[in-house]
Amino acid sequence: MGSIEIKRVYEPRSRGDGERILVDRLWPRGLRKADAAIDLWIKDIAPTPSLRTWFDHRADRFDAFQRRYREELKSNPAVTEILEAIGNRKATLLYAAHDEAINHAVVLAEFLKRAATRGQRRNKAERSLYRLKTIPSK
Repeated sequence: MGSIEIKRVYEPRSRGDGERILVDRLWPRGLRKADAAIDLWIKDIAPTPSLRTWFDHRADRFDAFQRRYREELKSNPAVTEILEAIGNRKATLLYAAHDEAINHAVVLAEFLKRAATRGQRRNKAERSLYRLKTIPSK
């Protein structure tokens, strides 16, 4: 798994960004598509509209938001899509929220890192099991 960083979409592209993936459901206000420097936009990875509206970027709701958003992500097929898009490359998840610490991209980056680690462990275990099954018995 490549590395995953987060960054406000309004910040300019930098050399170390890698694949730039917008993870907001709505297009960022005031940003022209021509100026966005976005490689991929995965809308469906963002929190559902009802969760986003409830959260309202309120610090006092962030702990509950994190739990609810992780639950959404567990059954979200866009998780597989974004992990495949990232592959072994570096990726920067782009978001429009003002607060750099209290936003869904923080939760998403952590979730994806853990999911990738679990996937790598599972793949390694499957390869080991396959090797055991294919070793001829004497």
